Amino acid sequence: MSTSIRKVKTSDLELKDRLVSIQRVTKVTKGGRNFGFTAIVVVGNEDGIVGYGLGKAKEVTTAIAKGVEAAKKNLVKVPIYRGTIPHEQISRFGGAEVFIKPASHGTGVKAGGAMRAVLESVGVTDVLAKSKGSSNPHNLVKATIEALLQLKDARAVAEQRGVSLDKVFNG
Repeated sequence: MSTSIRKVKTSDLELKDRLVSIQRVTKVTKGGRNFGFTAIVVVGNEDGIVGYGLGKAKEVTTAIAKGVEAAKKNLVKVPIYRGTIPHEQISRFGGAEVFIKPASHGTGVKAGGAMRAVLESVGVTDVLAKSKGSSNPHNLVKATIEALLQLKDARAVAEQRGVSLDKVFNG
């Protein structure tokens, strides 16, 4: 994963945050049960920049705030082409496997739960997505972002191969 190349600075970005999942966790001690909360948050500017974060705290609002701050620290740039992705991609993280495929204009975001939050935050408006394996939101978010990071736009492919854009599309 070449995330170091696509890292983005948070200054002057209009970021929107989406809560993917919030869970109550319990630590059982000799004195009784201690409750806490974990929140998975995805932030993005809906124009190709996205990041995720995990926040843990004794209160829900604090956990969400911590998740947003963590998400702003690992923003990445993703190639978006006319509201969809440039090509199909499969990615795995832990037990979660995701498959994303470009769709024609007007299709919408055909994805569920955690994948939908990531794809909408990055600014994809038309995509077909399938989640296979584990439905654990932690791993689904990470697998989706990993799949988006593996995407390459036509310009990058042409530059890497040392050929013109026309040659990439027409062989």
